[in-house]
Amino acid sequence: MSGQFAADNACCKVSAIVNNPERSMQVAHSVESDAYPFEINRIGDVAGAEIIGLDLSKPIDTATRDAIMRAFLEHHVLVFRDQDLTKDQQAAFSENFGTLEHHVGRLPNGEPFPIVHTVTNLGPDGKPLGEKMGKGNFHWHTDKSYHEVPSLMTMLHAKQVPADGGDTQFANTRMGYAALPEATKDLIAEMKAEHSWEASRRNTKSPPATEEQKRERPPVTHPVVRTHPDTKDKILYVGCHVSHIHDMPRDESDDLLAELMDHTTQPKFVYSHRWRKGDYVMWDNRCLLHRASPNFDTANEARVLHRTVIIGTKPY
Repeated sequence: MSGQFAADNACCKVSAIVNNPERSMQVAHSVESDAYPFEINRIGDVAGAEIIGLDLSKPIDTATRDAIMRAFLEHHVLVFRDQDLTKDQQAAFSENFGTLEHHVGRLPNGEPFPIVHTVTNLGPDGKPLGEKMGKGNFHWHTDKSYHEVPSLMTMLHAKQVPADGGDTQFANTRMGYAALPEATKDLIAEMKAEHSWEASRRNTKSPPATEEQKRERPPVTHPVVRTHPDTKDKILYVGCHVSHIHDMPRDESDDLLAELMDHTTQPKFVYSHRWRKGDYVMWDNRCLLHRASPNFDTANEARVLHRTVIIGTKPY
């Protein structure tokens, strides 16, 4: 199967290249009600569908797995409502879609993150961190692009959510690429960019990478425009893990990357997910950027999600 699943003018000013209000974007077709063995409803124009009636704590058969993958490739973000999974059950469900990926980070005690790890604003004492919490997830990124083989799919299971806010936003980089002027597509078609953990820490104003981390996570190179291995769509492959574009003066590289990011994260390309307790959300890192929104009271409200990630394939 393709990927891991089968389903079916450089002299121009960057801003002039990217901004073209005459372009129109395409929106995915409506869901065919008889195409899936479960209830599925579109919840976003650029990404997002909710699936009703599946209990993910129980094993699924091959036909259901394949139907979920068809929906995944069509809608990019799937939301399963009203789930209540243990960490072992989440790991078991996740493994239907590939090999589970270990996180590069470490716990405060130095131990590796568990395969199902917690994304939260709570500190070790169980209290909200407020301004002390890390800010990296508030920046647009695609998971693990600083790896030679980045992530295919990320899943989050909502255990505690704020009464209001705490959204996760998703930017459709397939639509972003499709809406670029042809001159821009020609300009960036063969460009390569360096991605690194060091750049990610710098770009998100996080504590700098240690020398050990730099050795463990050396920079990698990926195309600026990647091909989705299943749909064959062209995708803008950018985000806060990108350091620079090769063979381009640094200031020009910075300007171009910023323009591409501003373009593909315009509101018209973004689906914002408002969490409910029990939501189980899976998304396609190959054609989406995402970020957490700090639009909640981080000093007084809890946001706790359990996370699993599936390894992808090398971008091309």
